[in-house]
Parts: sequence; structure tokens; C-alpha cells
Amino acid sequence: MSMTRIFEATGRQGRIVRLAAVLLLFTGEAALHAQDRIELLDRIVAVVNTDVITQSELERERRIAIATLRKQGTALPQRELLDKQLLERMITKNLLVQQARQTGLRASDADLENALQRIAAENKMDVPQLRTAVEQSGVGFDRFREDVRSEIVISRLRDREIESRVTVTDAEIQNFVRSQQESPGDKADEYKLSHILVQVPEQATPEELKLRRGRAEAALAALKEGTDFRQVAASYSDAPDALQGGEMGWRAAGRLPGIFLQALNSMKVGQVSDILRSPAGFHLVKLADKRGNDTPVMVTQTHARHILLRLNEVVSENDARNRLEDLKDRVENGADFAELARLHSDDTSAARGGDLGWISPGDTVPEFERAMNALQPGQLSAPFKTAFGWHVVQVLERREQDLSQDRQRLAARQAIRSRKADEQWQEWVRQQRDKAYVEYKLEER
Repeated sequence: MSMTRIFEATGRQGRIVRLAAVLLLFTGEAALHAQDRIELLDRIVAVVNTDVITQSELERERRIAIATLRKQGTALPQRELLDKQLLERMITKNLLVQQARQTGLRASDADLENALQRIAAENKMDVPQLRTAVEQSGVGFDRFREDVRSEIVISRLRDREIESRVTVTDAEIQNFVRSQQESPGDKADEYKLSHILVQVPEQATPEELKLRRGRAEAALAALKEGTDFRQVAASYSDAPDALQGGEMGWRAAGRLPGIFLQALNSMKVGQVSDILRSPAGFHLVKLADKRGNDTPVMVTQTHARHILLRLNEVVSENDARNRLEDLKDRVENGADFAELARLHSDDTSAARGGDLGWISPGDTVPEFERAMNALQPGQLSAPFKTAFGWHVVQVLERREQDLSQDRQRLAARQAIRSRKADEQWQEWVRQQRDKAYVEYKLEER
């Protein structure tokens, strides 16, 4: 895989693993006292291919969901509705973890420790303090670690199945820019949205389709009666963000499906759309706010070069790391970096001596950007790993650059790529769900 893919992964930085959000489901919720927890004889509530989901696992997810909803000030859904929603999400997550592991994706202990350090840092803690906070909330730290490990492998699954295959053509960028220029002057560049999704299986029968639309209609009726959107999302939405009130945050116009934009153009802030139909299912969208995006942008750009060694059946992780350690030592002892890159790098930049040109924030995958940003001009990194292989990177220089003129095309590329990746990921997950063997036992007593 070419290093050029790294520069296509602009949407990934805001999405990958979002591990800090996982912590927020646990910390500060010691109010879930032991007497509020129900001790049950464990039983199976769902069979997922060759795996099972147990009652105790569902109970744990319910406690976390209730804590999250209480923190948000959201009224709790009916327990039966909440359990069904949680079970569906658990089934999907279980399937994705199975798929990742069956195809060789793993998260090593070192990967896990790095993720835990990032979670702790984003919450202004160290790892021991993180452990204490998690355990005080009534969640075992070992279980928390495994949750984080699962999030990592799911993120890598998405990287492999979707992110690495999404491309954006110059023609698509030109069409996007042209459409923005031709759009009405009051059309926003960004929208702050919440949504509800009722998923529809790919091969849904007319009866299933009617049932799913009925759920969407019930959600819309509840909203019209004045029920809080967050509560309705938690009760009816199949989207991963349902327990966060369906909040999508700010989205660039180009990142949104056409059916969303068409509805938003005639909506006022605070309004909820009618039921919208897409290949994924039925949607309800709430417009929380909108804004333009014409402020000049000054960014710090980095001029860097690198050597990439890709892994294959011949080159193992240890081989790649050891070879890069040797190359790094040679550079530090006077060897020419560009010549070594031409001879050894597996990236298309090898012909340019590994030169990647000027890189803006968000242009590369997070692991690469973190390693690069930690260096001063002239410094050489230790070998590090991304989804593309093992790298050594050298920073040549930095500059402050006004990207106002380039911003439109850059924003277009990012928006188109993010929208494509989101849509393709939803469709891919739905296909895996449709192919899986799932047996429900929640109603059994």
C-alpha cells in the first residue's frame, strides 16, 4: 500500500478509536451504588455465530448506558427498549471483533498501553489514576482494558476494509467546489446535527420494511409530542451514537448524504426532518445549528521525508523494525538519508529520496503525525508502526502557511472522503450483520 494513502486518511483522525469517550462512560459515576446493581444467575441472551452474549454482559452495558444518560440529564427509556437497543449494539460489536480476529487483526499489549496512556492524558490523569477512576465506578480494569482492545481492532478493521480503499478524484473535488459556488448564499458550510437511524436489512421483506418504518414513525410521533430528542434516540436509534443522544456534532456539508442536505436546506435551527429513506434505513435528523466557514486559516506545515517498510509473508515486524534501526544508525553516522530511502523504502516517495513535501495537520494518519510532530527540524524518529508498515521519519523544516486559497479544495477532499468512508463502513457493517448467524434469547426466561 502506498504512502499516498496516508494523505487520504484525513477523516480518520477525528474518528479513530475515540478512546477518551470510552472513559467518560465510566468515570465520575460512582453514584451507581452497589445496591443498585442486580445480581443474576448468568444466562445466554444472544448467540452470535460461535460466540455468545450473556445476561451479565448486558447488565453491565445497561449500567454504563444509564450512567451516561443520567450524566447527560436524559430521561431513561423503558428498560425493555433500552435492553433491545443495547443488545443490538453488542451483537454488532461482537461481529466486528470476530471478523477482525478471524482475519488476523490484533492489538498488542504495547498498542493497548499506548491507548490507555492517551485516554489518561486526555482526561488529565496518568494510568494509575485512570485505573483508580475506573475501579471506583464499579468496572473492573481488566474488563475496561479488553473494551479498549476491542475498539482498537475494530478501528483497524475499518482502516483495512474501508479507509485504505476510499479514493477521491480531482473531478469529484471540482464538482464539489462548483456546487458550493453555485449554491445559494445562505447555505451553510457546516451543520450541527443529531440523528436517529432505524436500520433496514439489505434483503428486508415487505413485512420487515413495514415494521422498521413503523419504528421510525413511532420515534417521530414521540418527538412531535415533545419528548426529548436524546431520549427518543436512546430508545429507537440503531446508530452507534444513540446513547449520546444521537449527536453527530459539526459536519461539513460535503460529508453529509444528499438526502440530509436536501432536507436541511429547508429546515430552521431546532427543527426535525420528516422520515428520510437511505440504503441504510430510515432517518430522522435534527438541525441544532449551522455556520459558514470562510475564516482564513494559518497552519504549521512540516516538510518531512521517510523510509517505509511494508510487512508481508517474508518481512516480519521484527525484521522491519531491526532493518529500520540499522538504517537510522547509518544516517546518524553520516549516511545519506535520500539515498537509503531510494534503495530501501517501499513507498512511492522512494524515487524522491523519501521526500513527502509539505504536510499540513490532518494530512497523515494519527500515528505518523504524532511521531513527526515530536521531532525538531533535523531530528530522526525511532522506528514506529502505522497501518501501512514501519517507518522512520525525518523532519527537514517547518513553516507557518496561510491555506486560505487552498482551503476550499482541501475541505472538499476531506469532506468527500469522510462521507464516502462513513457510507461504505455503514454498508459493510450491515452486510456482515446480514450474513451472520444470530439467535435471540433475551425473551427467554
